[in-house]
Formats: sequence, C-alpha cells, structure tokens
Amino acid sequence: MKIKSIIIILFFITGLNSAFANDGWINILNEGGNNKGKLCTSAIQKAIEKASKNGGGTIFFPAGEYLTGPIVLKSNITIHLDSGALLKFSQNFDDYLPFVEMRYEGIVMQTFSPLFYAKNVENIAITGRGIIDGQGKAWWEEVYRIESAKEPLPLTKWQKMWVEQNQNIQYEAYYKRTIDKKFFRPAFFQAFECKNILIEGVTFKNSPFWTVNPVFCDNVTINGITINNPYSPNTDGINPSSCTNVHISNSHISVGDDCITIKSGRDADGRKYNRPTENVTITNCTMLSGHGGVVIGSEMSGSIRKITISNCIFDGTDRGIRMKAARGRGGVVEEIRVDNIVMKNIKKEAIVLDLFYDKGTKEEPVSERTPIFRNIHMSNITGSEVNQAGVVWGITEMPVQNVTFSNINMDAKEGFTVAVTDGIEFHDVKINTTIGSSFKITDTKNIILDNVGSNSPLKDKAVIQLENVSNAMISNNFPFNTTDVFIEADGKNTQNVFLKNNVFNNVKTPVKKGSTLAKNAFVE
Repeated sequence: MKIKSIIIILFFITGLNSAFANDGWINILNEGGNNKGKLCTSAIQKAIEKASKNGGGTIFFPAGEYLTGPIVLKSNITIHLDSGALLKFSQNFDDYLPFVEMRYEGIVMQTFSPLFYAKNVENIAITGRGIIDGQGKAWWEEVYRIESAKEPLPLTKWQKMWVEQNQNIQYEAYYKRTIDKKFFRPAFFQAFECKNILIEGVTFKNSPFWTVNPVFCDNVTINGITINNPYSPNTDGINPSSCTNVHISNSHISVGDDCITIKSGRDADGRKYNRPTENVTITNCTMLSGHGGVVIGSEMSGSIRKITISNCIFDGTDRGIRMKAARGRGGVVEEIRVDNIVMKNIKKEAIVLDLFYDKGTKEEPVSERTPIFRNIHMSNITGSEVNQAGVVWGITEMPVQNVTFSNINMDAKEGFTVAVTDGIEFHDVKINTTIGSSFKITDTKNIILDNVGSNSPLKDKAVIQLENVSNAMISNNFPFNTTDVFIEADGKNTQNVFLKNNVFNNVKTPVKKGSTLAKNAFVE
C-alpha cells in the first residue's frame, strides 16, 4: 500500500507540474535566466519566443536581481515582476544595437533600441510589484560629454551609425542643435504601432530618456505605477505620442522633466504622419519633481483632442497644467477638460497656455504651420505657494480661443497674464497676489470677468488691469475687503467694456482710466 500511495502521489505531482508548465506562465529561472545580477538577455528573449510560439504567455520574474539588455515584446506577452524582483538594464550601449525605428521627441528615426520595445504587436503588458531600473546614468553622462564640449568632438561609432541610417531626416532650423548631437538616447518603454497595452503596478527608475512612451498605439492603460527619475535630463514620465484611447490613473511620478506629456509629432515630420492623440483620460495621479505636472505639446503637429485631466495633485513641479506650441508646429489642441486639481509649491506658472513658445518667431500667414489652441476648459483648481497663477499667450495670426477658467483659488506671487486671446472667460476666480494685479489682460477681445478678484488686494494696485481690450464684460463683482483700485484701463484700442451688477462699496477707485483710453471705452 505504501508503494502504491507513493506512486499515486508522484503521478499527482507530475500532473500538477505539467498543468503549471502549460498554463502560460514561464518562470525565467527555469529558462536559463538567473536572479544573481548576471546578464541574461538571451534567456529572456528565448522565453518570449517560446511563449509566442504557444500563442502567448507570462514571463515571470521571481524575487532577485536580474540584468538584461533591451527586451523585444511580441503579441500576447506579459512581463510580470514579483515583489522583490529588480530588473536592471545594461549600461553597455552596444547591447542596444542594431538601431530600430522609433520616434524621438516627435521625429521618427533609426536609433538605439528602447529598453522595452514592441512594433506592430498587440496584447502586451508589464505588470507586478517589482522594480525596473534603467541605469540611465551612463546615457546621461554621454549627453553631458557631448554638450559640454567647447569644440566639436570626433564622432563615436554610434554617432556615425546614426548619420548613415538617417540621411533624410527633416527638421526645423531651431532643432539643429539637437540633431547635431547625433546621439539619441533610448526610451525606457516604447511600443510603436501597437494596440492593447497594459502597464500596471511596477516601479520604473533611472530612465535613460523618456520613460513610458507609446507611439502610434491604440488602447493603452497605465495604472498604479511609480516613476522615479529626479535630477536627470529629459526623463519625462508618461508620454503618449499620436495615440488613441489612453487611460492613465493612480500613478506617482517624480522626474527630471515633465511628469505626463501628451504629444503628436514635431513640425513637418509630425504633419507627415498626421496622427492625433485623442481620447485620453488622466486621473488620480500625484506629481512631485518635474518641469510640468501635465503638459500638452510642444510636439503637437498631428493635433491633440478630447483630453480629460482630473483629481490630480502637483506638489513641487515647476509648472502645473501646461500647453505649449510655436509657429512651425501646426496642429490643433482642442476639447480639453481639466477639473479638480490641487497645486502647491509651483516654482513658475500654475497654468500655461502658450502659442508663443518660441519667442524668436515672427508673424506669418496662417497655414499648416500655424498652431491652434481652442475649446479648453479648467475648473475647481486650488493653488498655494505658487510663483505665478497663469499665463495665456496667443500669437497675432492665431489668438488662443474659447477658454474658460471656473472656480479657481490661488495664493501666488503674481496673477494671471492674458495676451492675444479671443473668447476667454473667468468665473468665480480669486487670485491673491503679493506683486501686481490679479489679472493683467492685453490685446484681447471678447472676455468675461465674472465674480473675480483678490481676498487680499494690494495697496495702490488694480485687481484687474486692462490694455487694448475690446468687448469685455466685467460683472457680479463684490470685493469683500477694502480695495484701492479694482480696474485700471488704458490703451487706445480698449472699447466696449461693460460693467454690470457690480457692488463697489469697498472700493476707493472702481475704474482708474489711463491717458490713452477713449472717453467712451466703458459702458455702465
């Protein structure tokens, strides 16, 4: 009986192991990999090939330390890192050869393989509770070496390769400085022309360049991840580029550039592909170190539309919500909703809408090169320890159009600056400044200022400053605190400024008129 029992148990164990072996999970340690920090790129890639031949599966990394070169994902493949797993990427540039097709800062080119790379595949995922370390320092130092040289350096073999394989790159003159480096770091993750992507739970750190960067992809879900790249150059967090149906949620980001950036290609190259980024939701995220919390542009030549940003916290970023473009980009940014945002310790501007990102350009006829911002709406935003509440800058041939700000409260050093716009509205917006006016508006038409003001008006400073503003409605304002000047207006083009339903009992001078202001500019 004992022998029979042992045989039965052995059959049971054998059958169980067989079932586990065929359930789609492949333990990398059983495929020639190691968790002692020795290079195992070949074992990982063979495991992916094995799973792919069987229709797909999950490559499982138990706890331990792994070292790899670039990983090429195939359809129906999941990379899963268990808690305690640390996956490091090689610092040897040769491991990222041969060059592959990828998009770098909005331009499609041949260059180093991204650390995770996928092209023309579907149903791919990176999941788990492990840590993925890009060990980007070697890449950063090479960029610093090239940029800091006072005289041109001999080209490295990688730079020569780049020149050979990118003979027909198109770019604007301003981008020549970047092209002249001839050294383009790999993204941490770039899927190119893929669909059905999931990245969940894992931590990315020390990216060589942008971190999560899907390009020309559809149905991308990024949930519950951590990205930690502070004090490093151009290490943006999440950058969907010319993607559709993107969902970003519950993530924590602290990086050396923008935390989340939405893009769609640069200049002529972006317009050539003409692939917009649209249908994007960003919610329940926290952003710490970074140039911007959520940024749209400046590479937006393929257009960006139908974006919602909600329930996010920015604490310590240079800027909060930032939209930027310049002459030469082309493209349209429209149908944007921002709601329920808290900002603190914003070092520059809390809100930026800037079509004049390249200040050296001059007015030109409207064409495919002309960028457009329109139909943008922001509400329920709180800010404290902010340097400047916001700036909205249009360009002469294309003002920023149809933008509303509602229910916004900020304590800032400086207020809002609005210039060259058409159809801007402020409703229930209170900006408490320590320098200057809460609202400084110039060269603008069709503007509404409804129940706006400051809870701490400054002595001898107007709350609202107007210059060359036409067709304006200033209504429903009731300053609670003693205010020296509520409106200061000047400019020979200021006209049709309507004051309706205002209570200025606590205001010493409701309207201070400048020397060039027309006598009939205000209608009361």
